[in-house]
Amino acid sequence: MARAKLTTKNLAQRIDLEYFKHPHPFRRLRFVLSVAVPVIALLWLGWYALARNNRVYSGGRMSASHAVLTARCNACHVAQVGAFSAKASDQGCDSCHDAPLHHANQIFAPTCAACHAEHRGHPRLAVTADVSCTQCHANLHTTGAATHFTSAITRFVGGHPEFAALRPDSVDPGTIKLNHAIHLKHNLRGPNGPVELDCDDCHRTAKPEARWRFGSNATQVEPVVQNALPPSVDPSRAYMAPVTYAKHCAACHGLQFDARFQEGVPHDTPEVIHAFLVQRFQQYIPGHPAELRVAAPNRNLPHQPIPPAVGVLTEQRWVALRVAESEELLWRKTCAQCHALKFAATTPLPTVAKSNITQRWFQHAVFNHDTHKLLQCVECHSGALTSQETADVLLPGIQTCEKCHRGGREAAESRCFECHTYHDWKHEKSVKGTFTLSASLRNN
Repeated sequence: MARAKLTTKNLAQRIDLEYFKHPHPFRRLRFVLSVAVPVIALLWLGWYALARNNRVYSGGRMSASHAVLTARCNACHVAQVGAFSAKASDQGCDSCHDAPLHHANQIFAPTCAACHAEHRGHPRLAVTADVSCTQCHANLHTTGAATHFTSAITRFVGGHPEFAALRPDSVDPGTIKLNHAIHLKHNLRGPNGPVELDCDDCHRTAKPEARWRFGSNATQVEPVVQNALPPSVDPSRAYMAPVTYAKHCAACHGLQFDARFQEGVPHDTPEVIHAFLVQRFQQYIPGHPAELRVAAPNRNLPHQPIPPAVGVLTEQRWVALRVAESEELLWRKTCAQCHALKFAATTPLPTVAKSNITQRWFQHAVFNHDTHKLLQCVECHSGALTSQETADVLLPGIQTCEKCHRGGREAAESRCFECHTYHDWKHEKSVKGTFTLSASLRNN
């Protein structure tokens, strides 16, 4: 029997028009889910609302320093007219740390959230994009007179001027006469024979403290380390400790003043030294009265057999003479070897110029020697090998820094925040805390 030809009409007659009305497990599941999911979502939101936990509305993970406030949106997003603002307000930030402005004459002050964006994970909020700085410093203007700072800085590598301390009109203001090249020579005369100095024999950060090779042993006391901080948060590791005579110079540069005494004068003001000399000679002469007898100069003609006259000095006169001799040696040679002394006819003692040793060269930037300790000192301070003048500024130039801080995955950080801070923290305002632990830790 011939098979009937299938047509569209024949195929349509095979379709069950009531198919979707018949019960089916998948259709039941779809119905249950379409009802249950919204109900569950509403119950979930209601549960967080009753618990006063705002975490569900968060735009993402918060930084490590603010992670404890994840469930407290109102800590940063201050409610305005009954609703939370989309961005954190400065009022919310100031409630914990009322940071001062960058400069009194700035004409534009960005909001806190414009530079410190939250809900981006756990990086430090201080890690800001360069555009936060260059929006002003690429074309800097102020409300007052012309700025003293460079007005066009776009980036560190290729867009940053040379450091101010190394510009042509800058010199070291220190008055201590120091020749680095001589001190770095081989076979220098040391306290116990030839020595070879290294940079850290004079220049170290305040911590960790260790015994100095050429310091005065009498003044050195091994430190007792209490509550030691890790290097990353210990500010005393950032900058070099001041150079002092007792720690760095005393062993090689003694202050002897007379062959009668082994000790030297104290490293102090001329007034203190003068008093010390008077006291030491006054204590000495009562036990050595024979030294009061002084031979008078023979002014007769030669070859005359006349015995030399002998004069006897008073103790006061003898002390005055010995003090004058010692001071002549100290002022004209020993002290003058390092210090600038000024003599005046109206005063018997000289005036010593202030040392003016600069402790921090970068006044508008931060630097940490401890994080650079893997490098040899002369890699950055190469000028010390040949410097013979105190006025030489031995800081590394910007080209030295660019060798490492140039950006990219295989280079050190080179964005503005690495060396500069926006806020002048010396003028930070005090803040009185308002949060409680119970509220901050709820449902965390």
